[in-house]
Amino acid sequence: MTVTRFQDLPLADRDRAWDGAAAEKRVRSWADAEDAPNAKYRDAHVWYDGDSPDNFTSYKLLIADVVDGRLKAVPRGVMAAAGVLEGARGGVDIPADDAQRARSHLARYYEKMGDQPPW
Repeated sequence: MTVTRFQDLPLADRDRAWDGAAAEKRVRSWADAEDAPNAKYRDAHVWYDGDSPDNFTSYKLLIADVVDGRLKAVPRGVMAAAGVLEGARGGVDIPADDAQRARSHLARYYEKMGDQPPW
């Protein structure tokens, strides 16, 4: 189990809509990860199961999308991931220590956006 390394991705426009399913498809294509996850695919997520890195279902808390050919953190995606960590949409099943580290990861994007995280 592991929290991904902070990538300091550039931010997409704050008003960009967030569609996680569509972003997932674009990230897979951009990362050339159609058949299996890879490092580029991992960079779009905050957490993954390090014991099963070859399974797409191991990757959680997607915060990025491909915008103009570049991977960017989407503010509404960051906010959605933070909400899930706080229990929205049924929450996320990750170890408590990892959840705290994921909050720290997301807090860095909140700071970059000029906002306070919800915790």
